[in-house]
Amino acid sequence: MFTAFLIKYAEIGVKGKNRYLFEDALVHQIKSALKKCDGQFEVSKTQGRIYVEAQGEFDYEETVDRLRHVFGISSVCPMVYVEDQGFEKLCDTVIRYFGDVYPDRNKTFKVNTRRARKSYPKESMEVNADLGEALLNAYPELHVDVREPEIMLNVEIREKIYIYSVEIPGPGGMPVGTGGKAMLLLSGGIDSPVAGYMIAKRGVKIDAVYFHAPPYTSERAKQKVVDLARIVSGYTGPIYLHVINFTDIQLYIHEKCPHEELTIIMRRYMMRIAEHIAEETGCLGLITGESIGQVASQTLNSLIATNEVCRLPVYRPLIGFDKQEIVEVSNRIGTFETSIQPYEDCCTIFVAKHPVTKPNLNVIRRHEHNLDERIEELVKTALETDELIIVE
Repeated sequence: MFTAFLIKYAEIGVKGKNRYLFEDALVHQIKSALKKCDGQFEVSKTQGRIYVEAQGEFDYEETVDRLRHVFGISSVCPMVYVEDQGFEKLCDTVIRYFGDVYPDRNKTFKVNTRRARKSYPKESMEVNADLGEALLNAYPELHVDVREPEIMLNVEIREKIYIYSVEIPGPGGMPVGTGGKAMLLLSGGIDSPVAGYMIAKRGVKIDAVYFHAPPYTSERAKQKVVDLARIVSGYTGPIYLHVINFTDIQLYIHEKCPHEELTIIMRRYMMRIAEHIAEETGCLGLITGESIGQVASQTLNSLIATNEVCRLPVYRPLIGFDKQEIVEVSNRIGTFETSIQPYEDCCTIFVAKHPVTKPNLNVIRRHEHNLDERIEELVKTALETDELIIVE
């Protein structure tokens, strides 16, 4: 029965003179999301409102699902609309709408009219009263409650007259692309996909890099990461995933450096390589899924040690989260079941029995000199293995 959607946003509304830029970006993201739907749609922006109107038959559930994945949307309101053919026609449409949407009508309601077209012959309060009377006559079991109604029936009078009462929550945030671009260090775990999602929610376009270590990690482990990127891309749009062969670097570090420092030194080289790719692709920072104290490589001392090799800022949206909070977001966005599949990523291959938790930077630097003979060549070779996968 629904033929259109009102798209509501929250944060964009306080952007002042630049608001139109964010609205235009949101319209662009909505159009991109709806291209994958079964149906044709017209997306329009007018007077602080964004409308999506179906041009013929469409799959309602699929369309709502696509819109609920677009950052910047606070809620999606399915609507019906009617051409202005007199008040009697409007009453008939409202009564039919109410009957279709609410089979159980033993509820309280309120009519809320917004008259954007000032030439309409009735004022807003008059429309509220007359439509309310028509509904009470049609459905005597209804009751009016102007303070806390169970149903808020909204009527917007513009060139067309739009009717809606249902609000489906959207993801919120800002439209992707309004906040620049950053490089996500994506593993097969729970944390990094959530980190990418959270930064993208602030309007940041996401690229990603995955460190693969064949034969110690399988092709299935790589596919798991691709699958995670695909789930996240449902919110962010296409993700350019860079797959780097990290095996030789990992083995060389294992051979030349103290085992309790393996994780930190490997992490430092991952950050160096990720930053190199980020700078070449126009990214403005790195994103990781680190949380203070979750593992040995995520103590404050360890984070300082990994930060030291980066010129670009490192964004850690999960830094103050505990594991359960991260799992809750992972479940909500649909990545958890994929993340817990039992395929190891390269970070777990050479784990020290007693990893250092308070690394001394001077000691770490000194031990990294053990790698001087071959490390630059190995990093260069690793970068040459970059396999780009466009995930969407």
